[in-house]
Amino acid sequence: MKDHKEPVQIDLAVFEKNGKFEFAQIIKKNKFKATKALNGFLIGLKNEASGSKETSRIIVKFVSAKAISKEEEKHLKTQVADVFKILGIGVPFMLIPGATLLIPFILKAAEKKGIDLYPSNFKKK
Repeated sequence: MKDHKEPVQIDLAVFEKNGKFEFAQIIKKNKFKATKALNGFLIGLKNEASGSKETSRIIVKFVSAKAISKEEEKHLKTQVADVFKILGIGVPFMLIPGATLLIPFILKAAEKKGIDLYPSNFKKK
């Protein structure tokens, strides 16, 4: 079995034909970096979805049995904090047109100030 997947071939001729040659060159130069970032995002999203499924199971257990273990309580707290982080960053930027371009800058500024805005599944292990 292969450990490394072949990169997706992207046809950049459309950009080159429309006079966007510089953009096509930037994409070609940074293809590996962009692919790695996209794969990391998709893995984090998949982990977040499975974490949300586990959280819903814990909530149902808590409502019906009124008792959960310490590990389940820790998972629930982490997941709720992650949801608030996502909502805190996402909602205002979805309402303000064009503001999504500022998200990377705000995340970097918050990191410099010691504020953790990344959900736990998107942090580097």
